[in-house]
Amino acid sequence: MLGKSQNGVKFQKLQLLDFGELATATNNFHPTNMLGKGGFRLAYKGKLQGKQEIAAKRLSRASGQGLEEFRTEAIFTSRLQHRKLVRLLGCCVDGEEKMLIYEYMRNKSLDVFLFG
Repeated sequence: MLGKSQNGVKFQKLQLLDFGELATATNNFHPTNMLGKGGFRLAYKGKLQGKQEIAAKRLSRASGQGLEEFRTEAIFTSRLQHRKLVRLLGCCVDGEEKMLIYEYMRNKSLDVFLFG
């Protein structure tokens, strides 16, 4: 749902995805689907029911990032438009769970395309 409020925080026009749907898409965040980790995030490959491949960046609970900071990051990232950047498809907020959902990029990570 676009623009739906989560815990009193509005995510403007971002698509809000269901945690259960993302758990299913990533085989319950199975280690074989892990794309990488960095900072306070783990990234997982998944496939939504509509067959779209995704990369789900799951924020660690230890990050200390609050809901308002996450919302700001999600909205800012959604506004970035560049041919060499993957598109942010939406986000998920479910209790302590916070995730950014991107289109999946095959073969290489974004830094390889940006920096060679």
